[in-house]
Amino acid sequence: MSADALLRIEELYRLVYGGSPQVIASAPGRVDFLNTHQDYKGLPVVGAAISLRTFVAASKSKVCRVYSRALNASDEFTLESLGLRGGGWFGDYIRASLIALRSLGYDVGCVNAVITSSVPMGAGLASSAALLVAFIAALSELYSLGLRPLEVAEAAFKAENEVMGIPCGRLDQYTSAYGGIVLIETRPPYRVELLELGNALFVVADSGVRHSTAEIHPKRQAELNEALRRLLKMDLPEGLKSKLSMSFAETRWDEIDEEEIARYLRKLPKKLANRILYTLRAHKSTMIAVRVLKGYKPSLEEVKPILEQVGINESVLSEKDWELKVIGAVMTYQHMLLSRLYEVSIPLLDKLVEAALKAGALGAKLSGAGMGGAVIALVRSSEDAERVYEAFMRAGAARTWIVEIDKGIHRHK
Repeated sequence: MSADALLRIEELYRLVYGGSPQVIASAPGRVDFLNTHQDYKGLPVVGAAISLRTFVAASKSKVCRVYSRALNASDEFTLESLGLRGGGWFGDYIRASLIALRSLGYDVGCVNAVITSSVPMGAGLASSAALLVAFIAALSELYSLGLRPLEVAEAAFKAENEVMGIPCGRLDQYTSAYGGIVLIETRPPYRVELLELGNALFVVADSGVRHSTAEIHPKRQAELNEALRRLLKMDLPEGLKSKLSMSFAETRWDEIDEEEIARYLRKLPKKLANRILYTLRAHKSTMIAVRVLKGYKPSLEEVKPILEQVGINESVLSEKDWELKVIGAVMTYQHMLLSRLYEVSIPLLDKLVEAALKAGALGAKLSGAGMGGAVIALVRSSEDAERVYEAFMRAGAARTWIVEIDKGIHRHK
C-alpha cells in the first residue's frame, strides 16, 4: 500500500471522527482457486489471496461507530445494545465480529472505524471475509489480543457462519488471514499449508451479476443430503456405507472412489447423482494440482482424463512449463464440473471462461458460490494478462483486474 493511500485513509478518518486512527489494518480478497464448493463438506481447498484489499482505520471508543466509504453508510451502537439489524445491513459484519470475539472470551470494546476497500462486493472475491478479517485484526491490535492468523480466521468464520447464519465454509476467512496460496484442511484442527505458484498472475473478471452465498449453498447442501439419504436406503457394501452419512458435512468424501459408488449413483435422479460426482471429481483433480504445486510430476494416467476433457494434448507433460499448464487444465476442468454437474455457472460465466482460454489463459474458472460473481484466469506473463484482460471486457465483463498473489493480514499503523 502506498504512502499516499495511507494518507487518504487517515484523512477520511479525520473527516469522519477528527484526530488520527490508532490502528490501520488490512486484509486481502481472495480467488477461489481450487475445490470450489468443497470447504463446507470438510474437504481441503486451495485459495489465493489477491492484491485487492480491505482497510480498517480504527481507534478505541466508548460508543461503536463505523463508516463505510464504499456504501457511504454509517452504523452506531453500544455494547449493551449489541445485536444484528438484519436485512443485509453492512454494520452486521462489525457487530458479528464483536459478538464472536466476546463469545470466545476476548475482552474487546467499542471503536470508531472507517472502512475502505478495493474488493468488489458480491463478486465472488470474498469481500465479506476481507472485511471481517481486517476488522478483527484491527481489534486485536487495539485491545492487545495477540491473535494469530488462525485465531483471526476462526473468529471471522464464527462471526459469518454462526452469528450471521451464512452457510459458508472456511476458505474465505483463512485465505484472507494467511495470504499467499494456501491449502486449507477444513476439518479440525484446520491445518494450513503455504504453496508456491511461481510468478504467475491472475486476471479477474467481475461478471456484474450479483449473487448470494446464503441463497446458493443451502440448495446444494440440501441436494447432497437428499442424495445421501437415498443412497443409505440402498443395499450398499459395508465398506462404502461406513464412509457415508446422512449429512454432507460428516461424509468421508476423500475416502470414496468413484468406481465403488458409480453403480449406486445410477439409481439416483441425475441431478442428485451429479452433485456427488462433482464432489468426488473436483476433489480428485485438486489433489493432483496440489501435488504439482508441491513439485510432484503426475503420471499421464493420472492427468489424462483431465487433459482430454479440456482439450489439451498429453504431450504437455514434456513441455518446459508443464506445471502451470497442468494447474491451468485442472482449473478449466473444475469450471466444467461446476457448470455441468453442480450447475452453479451461468452463460455469461461460461462465455468469460471461453474468452480467457482463447486469449491465451492457461486455465479459467468461476470463483465463489457461482450464479454470477467472478471468473479467474491464470496467466504466465503480464503480456498474456493484458490480452486476457481485453478479452474479458469484450466478452461482457463489468470490470476486470490484473492481480498478484498478496500477503494476508497486515498492520500499516
